[in-house]
Amino acid sequence: MAMEGTRRADVRPGISVMVELTEDKRTGRLTGGRVKEVLTSSPTHPHGIKVLLENGQVGRIKQII
Repeated sequence: MAMEGTRRADVRPGISVMVELTEDKRTGRLTGGRVKEVLTSSPTHPHGIKVLLENGQVGRIKQII
């Protein structure tokens, strides 16, 4: 079951996610990875919770897998 990544409570380090990287905002291309750190401090965000992936990339979660 895939979930949207707009709630911070659903996100924790180690989960697999699909994120939209900052440089891919115009294209909407998604990149897969594992969460290393949660960067958004608010409990929710309409565009997705911003995270740092284990590979060093930063993006907003579009899907939790």
